[in-house]
Amino acid sequence: MERCSLIAPAKINLYLEIIGDRPDGFHELAMVMQSVDLVDRIDIHFISTDTIRVRCSHPGVPSDRTNLAYRAARLMAERFPDSFANLGGVEIHIDKQIPIAAGLAGGSANAAAVLVGLNLLWKLGLTQPELQELAAELGSDIPFCISGGTALATGRGEKISPLPNMEGLHVVLGKFRNLAVSTPWAYKTFREQFSHQYISDKAEQAERHREVHAGPMVSAIYKHDGQKIGKLLYNDLEKVVLPEFPEVAKLREAMADGEVLGTMMSGSGPTVFALAESEENACQLRDAVRAKIPDEELDLWVTKFFPTGISTVDN
Repeated sequence: MERCSLIAPAKINLYLEIIGDRPDGFHELAMVMQSVDLVDRIDIHFISTDTIRVRCSHPGVPSDRTNLAYRAARLMAERFPDSFANLGGVEIHIDKQIPIAAGLAGGSANAAAVLVGLNLLWKLGLTQPELQELAAELGSDIPFCISGGTALATGRGEKISPLPNMEGLHVVLGKFRNLAVSTPWAYKTFREQFSHQYISDKAEQAERHREVHAGPMVSAIYKHDGQKIGKLLYNDLEKVVLPEFPEVAKLREAMADGEVLGTMMSGSGPTVFALAESEENACQLRDAVRAKIPDEELDLWVTKFFPTGISTVDN
């Protein structure tokens, strides 16, 4: 095998709770994450030189060492130098469909695809947990992106507990192209405003994780109760992002005004999503939001829950 092609789904957060601070400077989180059928395609093939190249269809995505896909390939080359030396360098092409700087883990999904792809091309035989351990060195969302589907993520987001797949629900995504929210800014601002609410004791943090795992959102997922899931959507970061970015608040309000199960900002934003029971309802909401906010900078997508993370496709 000299090349492989993979699809890398975006993710949304059905639940995001900031529990407290961690010794490593990150936040202790409890999140329910969900893959959606808005995907990038990643093509990886060998090249004759001992280099790593990244190409992307989107001009706003860097192709240098700052790109997470590049960093994933470099990490694999460092951990498995014999494979890199014997098989040579790789070129990674990203067909970008997931919007950038959107809170949808597009860059993380690309990095996850590179880890999975090189594991296949180099015939390393790494298990999914082993790949996720490597992924955690690159970013908190990347371990989830490897396995995908529906999952509870704890720690700084790297500890993944799979939940039953929630296929059947449709999603409307909305993002202003000219708007980006810095994830470090969002978490830093939340800490400045709400750290007095943090749980600092490790035992109490662990107990809070158990409460979330046994709580209403996870219970609704096990029961496949879309109505209840919609009502339980939660994101702590809305408390700082919505006041600072009125466009996001306006979009969220417009989506919530339709026939939907629930509406929420994903991650640190600025993407807003709404859950719908059918594709027809989702398309009606998309059209209604377009009529309410006739802004050429607003992109809207109709998609659905996706049951897996990174997967290979036939060329």
